Formats: sequence, C-alpha cells, structure tokens
Amino acid sequence: MLVLVINSGSSSLKYQVRNVEKGSVLTEGLIEEIGMGNGGGGDGEIEGPRDHAEALEQVDAAIHHVLGDRKLDAVGHRVVHGGERFAEPVLVNNEITRAIERLNPLAPLHNPANVLGIRAIARKWPELPQVAVFDTAFHRTLPEHAWRYALPDSLYTNHGIRRYGFHGTSHEYVAQRAAALLGVPDEEFDGVIAHLGNGASVTAIRGGKSVDTSMGFTPLEGLVMGTRSGDVDPSILVFLARAGWSTEDIDSMLNRESGLRALAGNNDMRSVVEAAESGDAKAAMALAVASYRLAKYIGGYHVAVGGAKALVFTAGIGENSHQFRALVGERLGALGIELDAGLNRERSKEPRVISTGGSDIPVLVVPTDEERAIAEATAAVVERSWVAP
Repeated sequence: MLVLVINSGSSSLKYQVRNVEKGSVLTEGLIEEIGMGNGGGGDGEIEGPRDHAEALEQVDAAIHHVLGDRKLDAVGHRVVHGGERFAEPVLVNNEITRAIERLNPLAPLHNPANVLGIRAIARKWPELPQVAVFDTAFHRTLPEHAWRYALPDSLYTNHGIRRYGFHGTSHEYVAQRAAALLGVPDEEFDGVIAHLGNGASVTAIRGGKSVDTSMGFTPLEGLVMGTRSGDVDPSILVFLARAGWSTEDIDSMLNRESGLRALAGNNDMRSVVEAAESGDAKAAMALAVASYRLAKYIGGYHVAVGGAKALVFTAGIGENSHQFRALVGERLGALGIELDAGLNRERSKEPRVISTGGSDIPVLVVPTDEERAIAEATAAVVERSWVAP
C-alpha cells in the first residue's frame, strides 16, 4: 500500500510517500510560504503557492516524478486535536471533517490547517480514502485523576477544559520500539518517554498505555520548550491582564517569546548548548532551568507508573543532544540512573541503551518516526474498511 502522509500547517505542507509493507520512503518534501506575499517587492506577488490546493499540485508533480503511473492508495493526515470524541484513527468523511473543524477552538494554530489539508485532498482526489490520525488519541487512556483540572466542573462540561496531551503518535510509536529493544511485550512496558524538540512533552506509560502526560488542554503546558513557557503560575497571566496586556499579547508571549528564546535569546538547542559551553551565563541558566523541569517530571512519572523500567529520550533534542541528556541524567541520581558517557555521546539512527550496566533504570534513545506511524495507522484503517460488510 502506498500512503501519502500529510502534515498541514497554516502556511506549510509537509509530505511523505511511504510503501507501508516495505517500510520505505519513496519521496518526501516540505512546501512553505503558502499564501504568503514576497515580503519585500511591494507588488503583492505570491512567491509560494496561493493556497493548499495549489501546494498539492506541487506535491502531485513531485510524486508523479517518482511514482510514474503507480497510484496512491490512501492519504494519512496528522491532526493535532481530537478532543474527547476521537480515541483512534478514523476514515474521513464530510461529517468527520466537520467534527475536526468544531475542535478548532481547542487547537487554533493547528486544527484549522489540518482541515485545510483534508479539504484540499478531497477536492483534488475525491476517490482517495483519507484517514485522520490524532495526536491526542494515545492519551485517551489517562485516568480521570490525571486529566481533571481542579476547576469548576462547568468548565469541563460546557467547554471541554481538561488535560488532553499531545505528541501521542510519537509516544506510542516510541513506547513500542522501546519495549521491543528491552524484549518485553508492549502491554508490559512501564516507562517514561521524553519527546524533546522545539515542542516538548514527557509521558508516563504503564502497561503500554499513557497514564499521564505533561502537555494539557493545549501544547503549552509542561516542559520548557523552544519558544513556549511550559508551566507558569496562572496568576501571572491575571496580573498581566490587569496591567493592560491583551489576550493576544499574552498568548504570543507564552507561545512565541518564552522558553529557551526568553532565557537564552535563542530557541535552537544546539546554539544554546554551544553558547553555554563558551561561557554564556544566560545559556547555561536556560539549560539548567529546562533540565531541572524535565527531571522533576521524570521523577513524578516514575511514581505514576509504579516504578519505571525505562527512561526513553526521543525527537530532535532527545535523539541528538548528548549534552542535554547528560544534564538531565545528572539530576536523576536519586533514581539510581547513571548514563554511560561514551554511549551517550555516540550518534546512531538505531534504538540503543545509553546507561551503564549498573544503572537501576535503563536509559534509551529511540528515534521517533511519526510519519511511519501515521502511514501504518492509515493502512490499517483503510484495510479494515475494505473488508467491512
């Protein structure tokens, strides 16, 4: 089965074509500046595609160049927010598309763009089955004591305010690969997974299921991220509002001007690490704040899973920054965790153990592959639809 995986942003479209049976990538790419002006010519010309439909024409041309007359079998979409309705991937139809659209207020930066991608595909290839794979779905197993906020019940019943969690596709994929590396069945895997990129989250996995996760109602809660603040005292926001800040000002500050960018002046972890190693005090403090926050979550989630059997690092920073992994590991001595300095510094695209033989909890690096997970989920849903009565 040939599956086109789509990750739509408001002004970008990332795509990948996979042969699911072989596990191979046939072609991939990123189209940016969708609907954006040239920013300097003053004549209003559009440099990139005018809309997602036009972007798909570019995708079609790139795919045809590689596949020739071979046809796609399905399209899988990454959809950030599935709310309480969607606990697993679903075959898309008009009603499902409208349901995803109704969740726009819960993920205003993501779901509208995801819907744009779905509608563009439906117009261009109306007969091609589409599947929505939700970032929140893996976290639907959270117990109520983990997803509840201590707020009036009406906020949940009337507005859906609760912990949803994100990066679920990645966390589920990595949990399965980590279990395989350790030689335990998926349903017996108890561990803590740290998905660390420009957006970052940590999840407690017990019996192969998510039982707690750091991101909440939105992807803002939890860890220190590239430009997002993570946890803050909510009264700070009330204070700022009373001081005259608009909701747009507050939202922009929390999501785009905070995190590593606020602490170190740069949201790229590689640059922050280099600056810290060169003696930049602000960069060093940024790393200290971020590693301390993560270590606290890991300790708490060790309790949540009843004793973690593994700590797993994944995603861009988790897979590639041995310096940040070392900083986190140094804070986890109370859990009996001990990284092997040599193994930690090694670079590999394969899942591996980076802790010493004497570490009470094995520490793993497991590369994530969300596109593969989406493609496999898409193939499974479509195949079930083929055999359904």
